[in-house]
Amino acid sequence: MAADLGNHVGLLGQADACRLVIRKEKCPSEILQFIIAGLEIGQQVVVMAGPMCLKDVARSLTDCGLRPDTLLHSGRLVFLTAPNCLSDLFENGKPFQRGPLHKNTTVMRWVTDWSWAYTNGFHSNAIRDYQRRIHEYIRPLRAMSMCTVHSDKLGRSDLIAMLVDHRRCLRTAEAVRGAAQA
Repeated sequence: MAADLGNHVGLLGQADACRLVIRKEKCPSEILQFIIAGLEIGQQVVVMAGPMCLKDVARSLTDCGLRPDTLLHSGRLVFLTAPNCLSDLFENGKPFQRGPLHKNTTVMRWVTDWSWAYTNGFHSNAIRDYQRRIHEYIRPLRAMSMCTVHSDKLGRSDLIAMLVDHRRCLRTAEAVRGAAQA
């Protein structure tokens, strides 16, 4: 059972904020619903996670009657294996030129599982920096996004830090939206 702690905007259909799901299961239905809903309407869905989480997502999609191998091959589903993918996203500067990401698609959906960071001994400041950079990377794409982490991997201070990061993401999105309307 997941605790939805970060649905800042109310409706997930608004692409400016990220939804935070702290989960107790490997791949809860909320994440699958988010992924499947995007695939069903033709959106590109990007899942950035550790290798075991990506395997769990693929297995769950197969159990739901989808073919993740076909979706991966067509580019409608993109798996980015963390932390290896971070250098490609942050240092390349042009990940849309030859990579699996398609900037010309309809609204993109982005799922980021942070469990890998908490199990690999990353310092909490480094994790917060990665979270901030991922949100900055996603925001110009106007992607609907969801961050998730397995609750067993998360301490109280880490949970508070994730909540603060998501609130900061919301404030930035509101400021950008306000400036665009003015």
